[in-house]
Amino acid sequence: MCETQSVEGRPLDDQELVEQARGGDARAYEALVRQYQDIAFRTAYVIAGSAADAEDAAQEGFVKAWYALSRFRAGAAFRPWLLTIVANEARNRRRSGRRQDDLALRVAEDRPSGDAAPSPEAAALAAEQRRLLLAAVGRLGEADRQVIACRYFLDLSEAEMAGALGCRPGTVKSRLSRALGRLRAAMAEPAGGAAAPLSRLQGGGGE
Repeated sequence: MCETQSVEGRPLDDQELVEQARGGDARAYEALVRQYQDIAFRTAYVIAGSAADAEDAAQEGFVKAWYALSRFRAGAAFRPWLLTIVANEARNRRRSGRRQDDLALRVAEDRPSGDAAPSPEAAALAAEQRRLLLAAVGRLGEADRQVIACRYFLDLSEAEMAGALGCRPGTVKSRLSRALGRLRAAMAEPAGGAAAPLSRLQGGGGE
C-alpha cells in the first residue's frame, strides 16, 4: 500500500489521494473525507434545511462517492464532483419547504470568520449591517436564498454551485444575478438605507 501522508515531505494533493483511493487505499479516501466533510455538510444543509438530514446526506454522499470512484474522470476536480453527489442526496432528503424559511440566515450565522477582532464600535456597525443583510436574504424565495448562500456563505465555485443546485453551469451566473437584484430590492424596503452590506457582499465574492 502506498503511503498516503506525504510525497517527498509534502502532503498529497487531491489527485494523488483520489488515485490512491481508486486503487483501494481506504486511508487516502479517509484523508479526502476529513478535508471535505465540513463543506459537504454545509452544502447539504443549504439544500436539505435540516442538520440531521444534512449529516445523513453528507455521509451517504461520501459512501456513494467511494463506490463511484471507478467512474471518476482522472484529472478532474474532485470537490465539485463530490458536492454534486452530496447535493443530490440532500435533495432526496429534503422535507417540508418550511424548513427553508431561515436557512440562509442560519448558514451565514454559523459561518466562521477569519478576520481579526474589530473595535467595539466597528463590531456594532458590522453586526447591524449583517442583521439587515440577513433579514433581507430571509425575505427572498427559496431558490434565491440557496444560490446566494452557495456563492457568498459557502464560497462555492460556479461548477460547485451548478452541482449543488442541480442546474447547468451556464445558468449559475444568471440565477445569481437575478437573486442579487431581488436582494437589492429587498434591502431597499426598510427605512434607513441598508444598501451598504450588499455592496460589501458582492465585493467579497468574485466571479
